[in-house]
Amino acid sequence: MRLTFLIFFSVFILTACNTSKTRRLASENLSVEWEEVDKQWKIKALKVKRNNDWKVVKGASGEHTILFSATKPDSTSITMHANTGVVFPEEIYRYQKEPWKAATSAVSMNTAGKAYHFFPSRISETQDGILLQSENEIAIVSAEWNVDPVHKNDIIVNQSLIAKKPGFYSTTSPSLVNIATGDITWATVPGYFHGAALQPDSVLAYAYGQGIPTFPAIYPDRCMTTPTSIADIKDSLSVAVTVEPGFTRDPWEKDQNTHLKWNTAFSHMSRKGVLSPTLYYPVLGEKGSKLAAGDTLKVEFRFSVRNGYWMDNLDHAINDVYQFSDKLKLRRNQTSLTKRIEAMHSYLTDPKTSMWNLEEYEGRTIGAQSYLGGVVGSQGDAMKNADYGAMWMLGKATGDLAINEKVLPYARNFKLVQQEDKPGFFNGAAMGQYYLAKRKTFVEEWGDFIEPISLTYYTMLDLGNILLFQPEDQELHQRLRHGAELLLKWQHEDGYWEVAYDRKTKQPLFKDIKDLRPTFYGLVVAYRILKDERYLAGAIKGADWLIEHSVNKGHFIGVCGDARYAPDFATAQTAQVLLDLFDITGNEKYKAAAIAAARIYTTSVYTHPVPSTVLKTVKDNTREDWEISQAGLSFEHGGIMGSAQRHGPIQLASHAGLFVRMFNITGDSLFITMARAAAIGRDAFLDNKTKVASYYWNAMGRGAGPYPHHAWWQIGWIMDYLMAEAELRSAGKIIFPRGFVTPKVGPHQSYGFETGNVFGEKAKLIISKAIVDVDNPNIEYILAESVEKDVFIILLNDVGEKQSVTLKLFEKERKISAVHDVTGQGQLEPQGTWQTEIDPYGLKVFRVTYQ
Repeated sequence: MRLTFLIFFSVFILTACNTSKTRRLASENLSVEWEEVDKQWKIKALKVKRNNDWKVVKGASGEHTILFSATKPDSTSITMHANTGVVFPEEIYRYQKEPWKAATSAVSMNTAGKAYHFFPSRISETQDGILLQSENEIAIVSAEWNVDPVHKNDIIVNQSLIAKKPGFYSTTSPSLVNIATGDITWATVPGYFHGAALQPDSVLAYAYGQGIPTFPAIYPDRCMTTPTSIADIKDSLSVAVTVEPGFTRDPWEKDQNTHLKWNTAFSHMSRKGVLSPTLYYPVLGEKGSKLAAGDTLKVEFRFSVRNGYWMDNLDHAINDVYQFSDKLKLRRNQTSLTKRIEAMHSYLTDPKTSMWNLEEYEGRTIGAQSYLGGVVGSQGDAMKNADYGAMWMLGKATGDLAINEKVLPYARNFKLVQQEDKPGFFNGAAMGQYYLAKRKTFVEEWGDFIEPISLTYYTMLDLGNILLFQPEDQELHQRLRHGAELLLKWQHEDGYWEVAYDRKTKQPLFKDIKDLRPTFYGLVVAYRILKDERYLAGAIKGADWLIEHSVNKGHFIGVCGDARYAPDFATAQTAQVLLDLFDITGNEKYKAAAIAAARIYTTSVYTHPVPSTVLKTVKDNTREDWEISQAGLSFEHGGIMGSAQRHGPIQLASHAGLFVRMFNITGDSLFITMARAAAIGRDAFLDNKTKVASYYWNAMGRGAGPYPHHAWWQIGWIMDYLMAEAELRSAGKIIFPRGFVTPKVGPHQSYGFETGNVFGEKAKLIISKAIVDVDNPNIEYILAESVEKDVFIILLNDVGEKQSVTLKLFEKERKISAVHDVTGQGQLEPQGTWQTEIDPYGLKVFRVTYQ
């Protein structure tokens, strides 16, 4: 009887209100009703349940589209101009040349081939859903719509096409809704653009992702962080189309890089240019699109219609469809993050491996590492220092003379001569990120100009981080004030700064874009160190302008000059510096804006393909798929012209600590999952000896390569992540003051300049291999020393399963008298070795007392 009832109920859902002219498919949350009009089946009504009532979604359609070309589409690209009239991008930007050419071809601009638009001519009921069918001169199309039995706001569509003539084909998802321009409140194709309104400036929309493009461009899956297109509509409704796993490109199919393949594309518009989240599969002219008569194409996707906003649909696609949170359980370490820091410590104190150089400049000996990447004017002689906060943190935490006497003094001198001290327009500015040893000059990455953001980065942040560790350094105090005064001088009345100034003419450059970056943060640093209220007032003015023109609109630019400032990790940096301003002012709007910016940055993190244990070959090494997975990694810069188009994402997970803090603030588990997915189990990308990670994903285990200074950034982000996890897991009982964010690559912050608090006791951060050895690579350990010289061993379990670990204490100079389990409130025998267990993502703290 029960089985009979279930069958009856299932049929009722499909046939209720179904007449010869209408058909309905519904779950308890979603309803789609078709109506026959002139022998075509159109969606009459799309409804979503809200508060026990049905809310009608305006613009229901159901129109299908096929793209067809008898021959391979032309690859000729169109020319775009910036709003200043210049051809975009300029010739100097060689890294963007090929990606931009491809992005402005007829296929990418969605003008290639002939478009066939039609509504289904036949409809029938299947066992569980609705089957729509149609036929025209080129193809037979069928699409079976079924309610997702688990996710009741989703409809899964299995669509197939049978070719009737040879040529190139691309199918699209039907237009579920056509959205009026006045009804759109947010749209995103993650990894490419996001915004609250249509953007009439094509370059800002397409190259910078600042707002919704007004044309139906299609976006490649190689830089699409989550394979979905989402649109928010007035009345708090969000509509998305998401391709099912298995249809996007696999960046490493078997034994070689296949990142550049283009299997799927998404757009925010139909081919007609009407706002409607749309999937394109396959891409016209790409693999799988060439068919002979009788060949069949199949694709599976889902529509999600829910009450709420884009983040709700994004989280659903990430976790429910692409199993992101579930697949975190695959991650395991071969080397703990802690031991990576220890190995990089050795790497960085060896001048040969770290490519450390000393040069004489204007009467000072300056020190920096070689930089073998692209710098305009470099003859292989460029030098750079990366993370001053990490440098001084490691020096103090280790007490290593090789750092404190042979590196830091010369890195300090580098910072002094990097700042202009001659009278004039640039007096107080950072004259460039890089020093060219042969020409004895400082230069920017990609042109002869000076940037206000560089003043914030390479004067304010670096000097500020040093001063946290050396508060009595009066010369640095003066230099910091010098920079702060110039930053105030350059600030416009509205609160913003120019992107750059020409060195020779002193005139603003890059007038086609706004400085949508956290340049104001330099004044936050100056206020915190120097306590001048004018600096806080300037910071507030700058932050308010940025929130209005950047965060609220979803408009950003990046900090990499060689990518012409394509949006990048500066978006995550914006989130952290707004949190820092909230800490100073207590104004809730800065915390709200920080959360909004962090949510936007989640679209900079890859969540596909679904990681697995399938075996793959990487340079004669056998790897399981999850070991080399892009899922969990963020990109340097994404979008149409970012490096992720060619290289994939990066290993420099500067956002990990921020995302732990965001989880602590919001309770949104996506943040903590993304933090852990980025940080844990990335051994395939490490150099075996130095444990320095490669930068770009496609470099795999090549190590530092041309970027030896990246090891400092890696130490910086790892420490920030570990300290954030310790604070989270201890519910704030382990907390250390945070310094300033690092320049350029993201929001991680320095530690160790002041004592922290470990379960009610003051303690200083220490880093040492001579105190304890931990045998399980999935267990991290942070060390801190109390005022009484006792050592706290803070253990963190990196994975979601209980872990056993053996600890071995060393007694080289001090004999152990007692070991106390702080978290377990137990006393252990004062022995050299013991075992313990730590809960999934758990924490344990031991206190070691010495005689």
